[in-house]
Amino acid sequence: MIVTKDLNKTYIIEDIETTALKNINLTIHRGEFVAVMGPSGCGKTTLLNVLGLLDVPSEGEHYFQSQEVSQLSERDRAAIRKSNIGFVFQSFNLIMELSVYENIELPLVYLHLPLSERRERVLEIMDRLQLSTRGRYFPQQLSGGQQQRVAVARAIVGNPSLLLADEPTGNLDSQNGREIMELLTKLNEMGTTIIMVTHSITLADYGQRIIHLFDGHVVTENMKDQLMF
Repeated sequence: MIVTKDLNKTYIIEDIETTALKNINLTIHRGEFVAVMGPSGCGKTTLLNVLGLLDVPSEGEHYFQSQEVSQLSERDRAAIRKSNIGFVFQSFNLIMELSVYENIELPLVYLHLPLSERRERVLEIMDRLQLSTRGRYFPQQLSGGQQQRVAVARAIVGNPSLLLADEPTGNLDSQNGREIMELLTKLNEMGTTIIMVTHSITLADYGQRIIHLFDGHVVTENMKDQLMF
């Protein structure tokens, strides 16, 4: 699904050059659940943004579903994102002025789906994520765990083939965090490819493979059955 070859990302701010990613060579297969770990500032979120077509590499090649995407325009990248990629963030990133139903429906509006199909999909996903009684609520009326379930619902309502999660349990207590991870596991078992950034080896253990970053480099890759605890 994803292949990167000698991928680099450099930022230049006020004549100061900072290299966030250095010679990243990765292959992510369809249906994998991959965890990305490393200390703060090592490039994890930058990597996620590049893989999710929110940012572009400075050098190297990036293939998504066999298409080279590093040189695409923002419009073309946005078209691929809308149809193929869902995002879940630590801070939920819900729109406070919209109800739960409207937050979940929003990606389908951008896809220009008919009203009847949007309603069917939203109600189905709300039922799956135990949000059916919260459709008219606003985000500020929900607990943190409920808000993250809404964020997951919004991310998957368009049936993306790839889900990117950046510290998805970072603002949750252990019980709600466990529920979100179990939800992500079920989505993966249903065929969704997941790439998750985390600081926690416990959460990383939900994945099938762990990629360790340090100073923008991939330093190790381990299949879960190769890890020693």
